[in-house]
Amino acid sequence: MAGATIEIENLTKDYPYGFLHLKKKRSLEGLTMQVEDGEVFGFLGPNGAGKSTTIKLLVGLIFPDAGTASILGKPITDIEMHRDIGYLPEQPYFYDYLTAAEVLDYFARFHDLTAADRSERVKRMLKKVGLETAGKIQLRKYSKGMLQRVGLAQAILHDPKVVILDEPMSGLDPIGRREVRDIILELKREGRTVLFSTHILSDAEMLCDRVGVIVGGKLRGVGAPGEIVGMKTQGMEILFELPASTATSTASANAAGILAKAAKTGDRYRLQVTEEELYAALEQLRSAGAKILSVTQVKATLEEYFMHLIEADRAQAAAVEVSGK
Repeated sequence: MAGATIEIENLTKDYPYGFLHLKKKRSLEGLTMQVEDGEVFGFLGPNGAGKSTTIKLLVGLIFPDAGTASILGKPITDIEMHRDIGYLPEQPYFYDYLTAAEVLDYFARFHDLTAADRSERVKRMLKKVGLETAGKIQLRKYSKGMLQRVGLAQAILHDPKVVILDEPMSGLDPIGRREVRDIILELKREGRTVLFSTHILSDAEMLCDRVGVIVGGKLRGVGAPGEIVGMKTQGMEILFELPASTATSTASANAAGILAKAAKTGDRYRLQVTEEELYAALEQLRSAGAKILSVTQVKATLEEYFMHLIEADRAQAAAVEVSGK
C-alpha cells in the first residue's frame, strides 16, 4: 500500500506448550494491516490478545511461523531497519545502579553521537519526559512510572522515524499519562509514525488517527475510533436541573413520569430518550420549570465495541469447548 510505513501480511505465531512442548497455542493468526506514514495507530486488545506478540515480531525479538512484515520499506529481517525505529517494551528493565542520565548516555552510544551531542540529547530527553530533576538518581530508587518514562526517553533518544510503544501508559499516574500523551502528540506533529498498544480505551480515542482491535489473536476491526464503532445515534441525552422551589410543585408532578426515568447526580439529572421522544420530553421538562443544560447525541463508544468483541469471543470459545467434549 502506497504511503504505508508499517505493512503486515498474514503474520502468524504459535507457541509450544505442554509435555515436551508437543502442543501449540496460536497467539496470532493471519494478521494483516497497515500503519500509514505520520499517523498515530492504536493497537487495542485485552491481556493475552496478541498485542505484544505482534510488536515483538515487528522489532525482531521473535520470529513468525508464517507471514511477512516490513517497516519503512525494509523487511523485518533487515537489521538496518532498526536504525530508524524507537521501541519501548511493555516491562522495560534497566541496570538498577545506573542513573537515568547514565542509562540514556549508554543507549546514545549505539548511535555514533559525539560526547557533546550525547550530553545535549540526554538533557533534552530527561526534560521531555519530566525527569530533569531526577537524572542523577539511581534507577533502583525510581517508581514504576518513573522507570516507564526512562524507557520512553530511550525509545525516542535517536530521533527515530517510527516509534513503537508497548503499553506506554502502564504504571503511570494521571499526570504521567498526560505527559506521555503530550509526547505522542508531539511526535505526530514532528511527522513521525507512532504505533502503540494499549487496553486504556480513552487514551486510544483521544490520540489515535486509527485503531486496530485484536481479540484472541485475530484482528477484529481497523478504522478511525468513531468509524469502527459506527456513527449511528443510539439516542439523545438531556442534562437538566430542577430548582428546589419547583420540585414539589404541580408542574413537577406532571413531569413525575419522565423524572422517574432520569438519573440524578447532585442537583443535576440525566435523561436518555429516543430521537422521536426528544421534543415531548423537553416540553414536559419546560413545563416543570427545569433548566436545560445540554442536549447531546448518544453514540456507541470504543469501550462498548471492545467489550462486545470480548464477550463474543468468550461465547465462541465456550461453544468450541462444549462441542469438543
